[in-house]
Amino acid sequence: MHDQMEDTVEAFRKLLEVMDELRAKCPWDKKQTLESLRYLTIEETYELSDAILEKNLESVKKELGDLMLHLVFYAKIASESDSFTIQDVLETITKKLIHRHPHIFGDVKVKDAREVRDNWEKIKLKEKGNESVLSGVPGSLPAVVKANRIQEKASGVGFDWDHPDQVWDKVQEELAELKEAVHTNQTHEKKEHELGDLLFAIINYARFIDVNPEDALERTNKKFVRRFQFIEEKAKKAHRPLQEMTLEEMDTFWKEAKKLER
Repeated sequence: MHDQMEDTVEAFRKLLEVMDELRAKCPWDKKQTLESLRYLTIEETYELSDAILEKNLESVKKELGDLMLHLVFYAKIASESDSFTIQDVLETITKKLIHRHPHIFGDVKVKDAREVRDNWEKIKLKEKGNESVLSGVPGSLPAVVKANRIQEKASGVGFDWDHPDQVWDKVQEELAELKEAVHTNQTHEKKEHELGDLLFAIINYARFIDVNPEDALERTNKKFVRRFQFIEEKAKKAHRPLQEMTLEEMDTFWKEAKKLER
């Protein structure tokens, strides 16, 4: 284990050395800023997410490397203005992990993972003083992820349903309100409001049945793409433009694609 740790430290040291060289000598790396890297980091994060959903561990390894490079890059840029270094970053996260895991590094007792999460949120609130419980949710998060995080944080201070059945009843209630808004031809704003409430309730229910709604939706997106591209391939082999096929014909191929996935 000691040798493995030394090898890991050596590999990380080598990455830092390469980063120093690139920043000093490469025209592209020299011109990068925190702002210019931001969108690239977001892209790399989504590529990692795709690799995880596809259960492709080789790709996960590659994407983790890309992200690691970005983390080192940000720290390198910050060090040039004496803002912070990669050492500061590592020491800060280590200190935070120790402080927020009193059940490991202290004498606090917990019974399950949920209690660990709730304690984490309570400790964060103490650290931040009078800030809102929800202030830690980034405004730029995708809406599904944001809704899930908002609900988790509210739950961490006790604002939550007791049972999944209650949440399911709320889903049914919101669905009925949306149907009413549509059937009575309410304004666009009213229908949007009711649809938003329904989606929020479904995301809440997903949390209660321990399903990540973002992952669930993305898996369905990928499934739809696979099946639709199967239809396109069938149309291509039949030398027929897809737009000239009937819905019944496309549905037949759709069902065939479903059978192939079983």
